[in-house]
Amino acid sequence: MDRLTAMQVFVAVVDGGSLSAAAQQLDLSRPVVSRYVAELEEWVGARLLHRTTRRLSLTPAGNEILPRCRQMLEFSDDMRHAVDAPGETPRGLLRITSSTSFAQSQLVQAVVEYGRRYPEVAVDLVALDRTVNLVEERIDLAIRMTTRLDPSLIARKLSVCRSVVCASPDYLARHGTPQKVEDLALHNCLTHSYVGRSLWQFEGRGKGTKPASVAVGGSISANEVTVLLQAVLAGVGIGHMPAYSAAPLVASGQLVQLLPEYEPTQLGMYAVYASRKHMPATLRTMLDFLAERFGGQPF
Repeated sequence: MDRLTAMQVFVAVVDGGSLSAAAQQLDLSRPVVSRYVAELEEWVGARLLHRTTRRLSLTPAGNEILPRCRQMLEFSDDMRHAVDAPGETPRGLLRITSSTSFAQSQLVQAVVEYGRRYPEVAVDLVALDRTVNLVEERIDLAIRMTTRLDPSLIARKLSVCRSVVCASPDYLARHGTPQKVEDLALHNCLTHSYVGRSLWQFEGRGKGTKPASVAVGGSISANEVTVLLQAVLAGVGIGHMPAYSAAPLVASGQLVQLLPEYEPTQLGMYAVYASRKHMPATLRTMLDFLAERFGGQPF
């Protein structure tokens, strides 16, 4: 069995929603598509798809295998590009999106350095604090922080994003310093509209500490980290902030890191894009550049 082809067929079936759609996309007959899926299931040793007359869905094993198949296909494409077009010069427009806070504190400098390396590429950096539809909004690349990546997306993990729980010295002088995770429920916790709005989760880092979670709430929520950070600096409440935004303020004494024996659950940092087919040199080189710049170090 050609395992790469079987993986390609399986991914096409999932993306297309049916065997027939995959057959049309890949210019194969429906029985051939079905055979490839069956052979992949035999090789994996588990059923990957629930098939009914009206719909098709992934089994738990299929959910586990799908992102790995995408990764293997991506590696295969990278190898072909390295051999087929080693001298191709990246040029043209590349549209990238990320959250406003990450764009301001990290991504814009990366884009500047990429531009020095590839001066014929123009980057349109779209800072948005919502999840975009890459196809409808003509976005080539999105940087997303998450613990649960949609398995239907094509993504490359770049790094991890650390967070800190912090407050201003003024707030702590007026309201006291929480000594344990459960104490946060008694404080005015300023929350992000999309990430951990009502439940903050922690991993134990100190001796004898265990994972913990606490329901929180407060007087302000917002969909943008920078807005929440300004409120925390003003002494309004306690914030759950990305380390890339809060760490310099903690180092300067403007904010105090709380509960150092606990670490908020880390988020994966992913580069997400719509299709690996006919990937332009601009996107391919940007992916490699971001992996080189951000890889191996938590933020």
